[in-house]
Amino acid sequence: MTQPSQTRRRSKEEIEALIQEFQETESPEAQNALVEQYSALIGSIARKYSKGKDFHEDIVQVGMIGLLSAIRRFDVSVGRPFESFLIPTVIGEIKRFLRDKTWSVHVPRRIKDVWPKLKTVVDELTNQYQRSPKIHEIADYMEISEEEVLEAMEMGKSYQAASVDQSFEQGSEGSTVTVLDVVGTPDEGFEKVDQKLLLESALDVLSEREKAIIHCTFIANKSQRETGEYLGISQMHVSRLQKKALAKLRKELASGGQTLDALLR
Repeated sequence: MTQPSQTRRRSKEEIEALIQEFQETESPEAQNALVEQYSALIGSIARKYSKGKDFHEDIVQVGMIGLLSAIRRFDVSVGRPFESFLIPTVIGEIKRFLRDKTWSVHVPRRIKDVWPKLKTVVDELTNQYQRSPKIHEIADYMEISEEEVLEAMEMGKSYQAASVDQSFEQGSEGSTVTVLDVVGTPDEGFEKVDQKLLLESALDVLSEREKAIIHCTFIANKSQRETGEYLGISQMHVSRLQKKALAKLRKELASGGQTLDALLR
């Protein structure tokens, strides 16, 4: 029965000879021999970083790019084994790929650089202090500002975003709903913010006392009597000033195609 062929293990001298040949002549035969020699090693490194996820083949290809880069850059005259240069080169390429391509949300490059280091530093300081490190301790250790630490922690949550179709159990009956079912509703807050800003811009037509009365009666929800006591005037005076202020606001907003009643709801 025929046994599957295995890649012959080449000596250090043979590997260096192939590298020199490729560097000097771009020999495809030398390149193919080196790729064949190290493809199993590249696959092993890729599995360590893909951890069974669906981008394993992408990481293998990135590892191969690292291999070709190492072949071109390796200095045979240094005397060290090629593997000691190859492995860090391949790992560096893979880490750059993971940093740049696997974030679910776009974040600044500096955060991508800080985030993996931050996780390692937190683990080291936790072991050192036997407690969770404080922000200033992390910042001092990494020689960055506390603001950068906090930003990296917050943005690091964007590394993998959950799908809105992801289901989870709700209630004791075991029924499930998706994230979209829970959060996929119109947010009226944006419209209210716009309305508030529009109303505030129209308040410029009022006197300071009229502004105070509108604030007390429509924003602070005070009664006219409470407003009068707060401002030191009678309730009747409050009522007159309120009507005058509302008339001014209606006129101002009408010129812009808006209605006061909609903004005060």
